[in-house]
Amino acid sequence: MKIAIIGSRTYSNKTKMKSFMFRLKMEHPDVEIIGGGAKDGADKYAKKFALEFKIPYSEFPPQHEPHNMYCVMEAYNYGKPYNVGYYHKRNKDLVKYSDKVVAFVKDGEITKGTRSALEYCEKIEKKYVILD
Repeated sequence: MKIAIIGSRTYSNKTKMKSFMFRLKMEHPDVEIIGGGAKDGADKYAKKFALEFKIPYSEFPPQHEPHNMYCVMEAYNYGKPYNVGYYHKRNKDLVKYSDKVVAFVKDGEITKGTRSALEYCEKIEKKYVILD
């Protein structure tokens, strides 16, 4: 089961994220975590705890970022000039690739990027949950 973990770059509740990831691994030993590759917030903690708990981890950074060992897409897709549209494309690719999506938000505020991913979930009828 592929679970995308998305959310705000200002998300900072490490304890909640760590507890969620631990329970997820215990309840679903076959889980794979999918992240967006941001260096802060929900993406950062998703990667950190997936690797810490030895959960398979895959990543969809925006195409203006460099390719890395966790990227699902081929290297030629990365290292392009900056374009804000790459964030929305990344969100669509990440949602399509995942079985379910979990959004971690700070103080109930859904940021533009998170909203973009969740709207795409609704469009393709992908299940998601929002955790504060």
